[in-house]
Amino acid sequence: MAEAERIIGTPDIPETEGTEETGSGDREAGRAGETTLERGKRKIMVLFGVAVFAYLLDLISKMIVVAKLEHQEPIELIGDWLQLNAIRNPGAAFGFGEAFTIIFTFIAATVIVVIARLARKLYSLPWAIALGLLLGGALGNLTDRIFRSPGVFEGAVVDFIAPAHFAVFNLADSAIVCGGILIVILSFKGLDPDGTVHKD
Repeated sequence: MAEAERIIGTPDIPETEGTEETGSGDREAGRAGETTLERGKRKIMVLFGVAVFAYLLDLISKMIVVAKLEHQEPIELIGDWLQLNAIRNPGAAFGFGEAFTIIFTFIAATVIVVIARLARKLYSLPWAIALGLLLGGALGNLTDRIFRSPGVFEGAVVDFIAPAHFAVFNLADSAIVCGGILIVILSFKGLDPDGTVHKD
């Protein structure tokens, strides 16, 4: 029996085991890749979900303001400290730069394109919320620029939130400012849109 084993030899078991280990490693890498892809898709859904919510809230509020408040006396919410006062603003956010309406329109459009491109590398939930606020606000004011008088790309934005001793603004402006503040905070914390954390 011993002589027969010597002549025939033994099976090459290690090669089989190595193949199984390699296959297992490939499967684990594949699962990790799928998990990362799914995580990125969820963050993109959050971004566009926040953007749609901010956009619709701004759009509906402006429709109500135009229908009920325009050409009416301001409504006092907190005495003279906070009022609802419908105005048409041809400038940028908070009434600045009235002579550059077309320029601000193209800036808003550029911001939207940049955010859409950045979304492909987005894996951070806070960044998704921040960019969603920026996108929704930019879309809200861009809609006014395109569809409101006096003409396409020159339309005046509807503003109606009027604090005392401050410029009149709208919900799109608020979304843009909140998104910008959140981005500044995330940048100071070293959190990148792809979810990595760096420290200078």
